[in-house]
Amino acid sequence: MKLGIGTGWIFVASCVLALSPIVGGSLLAQGRRGQRAPARPTPHFPDGRVNLGPPARETGMWFPIDARISVPDSGIGRGPGGAPNAPRYPNLKYSQVPFQPWARALFEYRLDNPFEPHTRCKPSFGPRELMTPYGVEFMDVPELKRMYLFDVGGPHTWRTIYMDGRPHPTRLSPSYYGHSIGHWEGETLVVDTVGFNETFWLDREGSPHTEQLHLIEKFTRTDMDTLKYEMTVDDPGAYTAPWTGGFYMQWTAGTELFEYICQENNRAPELMIGAEESVDRGSRIVP
Repeated sequence: MKLGIGTGWIFVASCVLALSPIVGGSLLAQGRRGQRAPARPTPHFPDGRVNLGPPARETGMWFPIDARISVPDSGIGRGPGGAPNAPRYPNLKYSQVPFQPWARALFEYRLDNPFEPHTRCKPSFGPRELMTPYGVEFMDVPELKRMYLFDVGGPHTWRTIYMDGRPHPTRLSPSYYGHSIGHWEGETLVVDTVGFNETFWLDREGSPHTEQLHLIEKFTRTDMDTLKYEMTVDDPGAYTAPWTGGFYMQWTAGTELFEYICQENNRAPELMIGAEESVDRGSRIVP
């Protein structure tokens, strides 16, 4: 079969996506009889802080499980992922999310027309960043009082979380990653972020937001292999009230960040809109 550049990329990406549940799933941690070994306790640094990355002389990354922040009223939508007994977060149904009327209309349009910026190599923040099937990694740098979150997919970039107690700047130029400040509440890392632009989606379904978005994220490593992710959306421009969603992530030992080349001219139609049978491409506007 002859493959052009675009279709060849689609074939390779589809293979990677098909393999990612194996790489990021339980097979790497299974015992000889196919059952997952008991998880080790949550790792900590010598000063008592939770280690969200690999212990010393080990490697590993986090992969999403059932990565959705809201769920369909019926059916399974674009999920779920993970094993049947994987932990699930009790997310709101689509009809329960407090959308502004325009935001609900845009969300419903995106469900049928997923021209997603992330698949066109644009950065994504918050839950969408963590939903990449290629994994994410935390790097804690206490000397700088900063934490970095690296993601393999999309533009292969990172975001910075300031841990030195600074406030948000009074004036911010809207950006993909905004301005993040973090602190620990017991075993939970709490990240407060403002200053977003409007050019990314909050999730794969297409939840919209405006520049008024204030996002609170909580990361709790309940044991060596499990990370609970919760986020609260406070955006009066797109929603009538704050709302909360989340999902779980699974640790996969022995994996590391790898070179991921994202080329904007690769359209990957199968990854965005199935077989391209139901979307009008007559408009040049990407909603």
